[in-house]
Amino acid sequence: MNMLRKFILPGLLAIACTAVGQSYNAEKVDRPNTKKINIGIKAGFNSSMFMVSELKIKDVTIDEVQNNYKIGYFGALFMRINMKKHFIQPEVSYNVSKCEITFDKLGSQHPAIEPDYASVQSVLHSVDFPILYGYNVVKKGPYGMSIFAGPKLRYLWGKHNEITFKNFDQKGIHEKLYPFNVSAVIGVGVNISRIFFDFRYEQGIGNISKSIIYDNINSDGSTGVSNIIFRRRDSALSFSLGFIL
Repeated sequence: MNMLRKFILPGLLAIACTAVGQSYNAEKVDRPNTKKINIGIKAGFNSSMFMVSELKIKDVTIDEVQNNYKIGYFGALFMRINMKKHFIQPEVSYNVSKCEITFDKLGSQHPAIEPDYASVQSVLHSVDFPILYGYNVVKKGPYGMSIFAGPKLRYLWGKHNEITFKNFDQKGIHEKLYPFNVSAVIGVGVNISRIFFDFRYEQGIGNISKSIIYDNINSDGSTGVSNIIFRRRDSALSFSLGFIL
């Protein structure tokens, strides 16, 4: 009985007081996800790659392409319209995505010859406009976890883009990209009160390359123009950390 009075009863009393205190603090915690509309900011990093459907230089078809992942970055503003466990989230973001591919210029036509590698390095600047539908898997107190998906319209800012063709036999290579393209987005987000982070995967739907031309020096010294075919879509994984205002 003395043991009960000295240790167990005080222990139970302490646990009860702690539980009451936590319940009281939980009521005071800010819950931004209960508002009708939230506005937020975020920033993060992305890793992009090209999905090449066709790469042809003169009459040589390149079948094997290696992606070398590069890290880019972005910043975004968003608005979240809450509807119980559902939400609609339009965003606007400025993105800098980087990617590099390497390949053997000889293709698979001369397997006995030592490979002669060339590369294409891209730094693309874009303004993106995703519109996402989301569902809150968890929405309790200050905690939340959601899944989301939707389309994204992207405007490629041509004058800021840098596309470098290295170790090509051709000179004066210049590529034009389609200024507008569409991607599909899917991801998951977690928030604790006003702090949140999300992971997402983006897949381009259409080819982004409009044309590639280079200076073709003929044997008589005359100059012509010939096309390089480089059809590709881009995809990206991204992580961001943000704050709900």
